[in-house]
Amino acid sequence: MAWNEPGKNDNDPWKNRGGKDQGPPDLDELFKDLGNRFNGMFGGKSSNQGGKAQSPFGFGLIAIVALGIWALSGIYTIKEAEKGVVLTFGEYTGLVDPGIQWKMTFIQEVIPVNVQTIRTIPASGFMLTKDENVVQVDMEVQYKVIDPKFYLFSTPDPDSSLRQATDSALRLVIGHSNMDAILTAGRETVRRNTWDELNTVIEPYKLGVSVVDVNFKDARPPEQVKDAFDDAIAAQEDEIRYINEAKAYASEVEPSARGRVNRMGQEAEAYKQGKILSAQGQVAKFEQLLPEYKASPEVTRNRLYLETMEQVYANTSKVLVDTKGSGNMLYLPLDKIMQQQNIQTPVMSNRPEDGYNAGSSSPTNQPQPSRSGRGDRFNGGGN
Repeated sequence: MAWNEPGKNDNDPWKNRGGKDQGPPDLDELFKDLGNRFNGMFGGKSSNQGGKAQSPFGFGLIAIVALGIWALSGIYTIKEAEKGVVLTFGEYTGLVDPGIQWKMTFIQEVIPVNVQTIRTIPASGFMLTKDENVVQVDMEVQYKVIDPKFYLFSTPDPDSSLRQATDSALRLVIGHSNMDAILTAGRETVRRNTWDELNTVIEPYKLGVSVVDVNFKDARPPEQVKDAFDDAIAAQEDEIRYINEAKAYASEVEPSARGRVNRMGQEAEAYKQGKILSAQGQVAKFEQLLPEYKASPEVTRNRLYLETMEQVYANTSKVLVDTKGSGNMLYLPLDKIMQQQNIQTPVMSNRPEDGYNAGSSSPTNQPQPSRSGRGDRFNGGGN
């Protein structure tokens, strides 16, 4: 309810309890009263005391206190990971290092900038590849501030500028790469090319930042064709696995084969040298026999024949005895006979080719050596 509503009690706040109208307070008198009280606190005289001038001591003390407050208000601290950018009347005037510093309040302003923290900007989206396929790529850029001045004043929003530059560089690299390379073995190449392209893009803008690393987080095809691409990737992995297995098998078999080749080559060389030496020995032997043969050809011929036949028959246990005149030949299996524990008389055959007459238990004629002029070597001393 209003205090001056008609028909109601008059509740004027400017009236005292006695009902007298005092009116609103005089502002000049109010300010004068406050000034007198303030001067009285610092030893000054009020204006009501004989109209004398106020003492300057109070104003000087006020000025000193205000100056002290102003000086103390300029103390600030820069953290260890930060650097301070000093602005004097809004103009850049330098950098300050970490620690306790001082500035002129109302004249200078200091903006702290973190220069050690690694910051992150994500970049992702659906992008068109060189072979006209669509792939979704997720990448992450890590960077830090290296120049606080450029970081604050080169562009209105350096983080947004870096994000746009990252997106542009990534799309450029993906647009010049095949999808198979992006999804499989070419991921490191895409990451490195994106890093180089990003540095090239941001260099003219002088953002005051340095790219620490570029992480290739993921690359995948659209969900509609994901199964087909999974099969293709599995086939490529199988191909690589088979190639590696073949290389491992080759590295295992090849040394063994080379060893066999070397061994066979050495054996062939040894066989060759043996044959050469044997041939040379035979040549030397014949060269020694030649003078003897020229001296007595018949004796030398017979001796060579006998030595040769002796060498031939010394390596066999089979004896063939030719019968004289009939053309029959006797076969004595001495090897079989020697294997028996008790020597038995062999059973004679009636076949003509065995050298026995039908119905007879003994040879018809005495055996004679064939193609030999010496029958005493085979007929047991007969005629």
